[in-house]
Amino acid sequence: MKILIADDDPMQRELLAGFLRKRGHEVFEAADGTSAVQRFEREPIQLALLDHRMPGLTGDEVLARLKAINPLVRAILITAYGAVEMAVRVMKLGADDFLEKPVDLGQLIDKIERLEQDLAVADDVVEVTEALTETPWPIAIIGSSPAMRETLSMARRLADSPWSVLIQGETGTGKELFARLIHQLSPRCAAPFVALNCAAIPDTLFESELFGHEKGAFTGAERAHRGCFERASGGTLFLDEVGELSPALQSKLLRALQEKRINRVGGERDIAVDTRVLAATNRDLRALSTGGEFREDLYFRLKVLDIRLPPLRQRREDIPALVEHFVARDAPRPIQLAPETLDFLMRYDYPGNVRELEHIIQRSLTLARSPVLHPRDLPEEVTRNQGADSGQLRERLDAMERALLVEALEHSDGVQTQAAERLGISERVLRYKMGKYGLQRSDGQSS
Repeated sequence: MKILIADDDPMQRELLAGFLRKRGHEVFEAADGTSAVQRFEREPIQLALLDHRMPGLTGDEVLARLKAINPLVRAILITAYGAVEMAVRVMKLGADDFLEKPVDLGQLIDKIERLEQDLAVADDVVEVTEALTETPWPIAIIGSSPAMRETLSMARRLADSPWSVLIQGETGTGKELFARLIHQLSPRCAAPFVALNCAAIPDTLFESELFGHEKGAFTGAERAHRGCFERASGGTLFLDEVGELSPALQSKLLRALQEKRINRVGGERDIAVDTRVLAATNRDLRALSTGGEFREDLYFRLKVLDIRLPPLRQRREDIPALVEHFVARDAPRPIQLAPETLDFLMRYDYPGNVRELEHIIQRSLTLARSPVLHPRDLPEEVTRNQGADSGQLRERLDAMERALLVEALEHSDGVQTQAAERLGISERVLRYKMGKYGLQRSDGQSS
């Protein structure tokens, strides 16, 4: 990482610079704020370590100028004054963190490693977004929450590998969508992607569907048939609901994965296949293997790499964007959501995850009588028992959240992008919360 150290104390600069260079970072030094800004203009610096008190420009002022040049720069302010008020203030200025003097080098490297991870995730997400923009993609991948960004980053890293991947997640989290994404980002993207639902085909037909059969292999086999492994050769085979395979089929799948060869039903020769297998399940295969219901050796063969998709209740920040997408796609006429409707949708737990949200929106749009979607248009399970959350605790939490929104908007002069950045949320979530609390978009005051 390219790091700028701005501090008027030469001993402090030398200590930090030497420590960070030994850790493999490229370090630039500046003895005052003006020099720091000049150096930043010349170098592609990713992280700035800024002393809070320097002659001329203070650390606060330097940070403001750096952010004006490159809003994506990360920053840690170093101060001798560790009061809570100071910590809050530097974070509001756009700093990612702060440290007290004398600097604890262990804390410093921990903070830098976390920032490096954040930057790596951000780069992965940008690469995924660009790849999907350049290629026609039948289904939108929506979400900017930390959980979703981390999942997209993981998918990007898994894509380049030739190994099998086990995709785990609850029903409706988008396991096939992520399998297609991994294939699309992989070197195999020009070859076929073949999907097979292991729970949808009877055992008597599954072997033929997976491995193919020769002409005359059984009654009705009037011609030779290439199975999914052969059709996906050079590309990707996606086995959905792999936990539903019978023991006999588990054994045959294991052999194909180990030897990279298959044998058609009724065939006498092995056929080499170059097929990457992605498998998905909403079941705990480790527990099933412990209980003897799923072969342990097959479990480990499928789970060379793995990715776990977060349920929607763990990434509620993405709900407004998903609702907006489904409404724009499926509404038969222009329609808006009442703020309280979105509030109900935000609080619901979605046992069926994104798929359930999609169906809720489709049902509500179909039955709505007016151009505004009201809570009465939502299914009963969404609105049932949520009134219990409107007691004293909910009121106090809402009051605290509203106060934070007002404060962020005031410090940002009503600029929503900056306010959202200060709060660590997306601009879309900020707009939803402003509507919820009746805050004007111009100045953050109550309407």
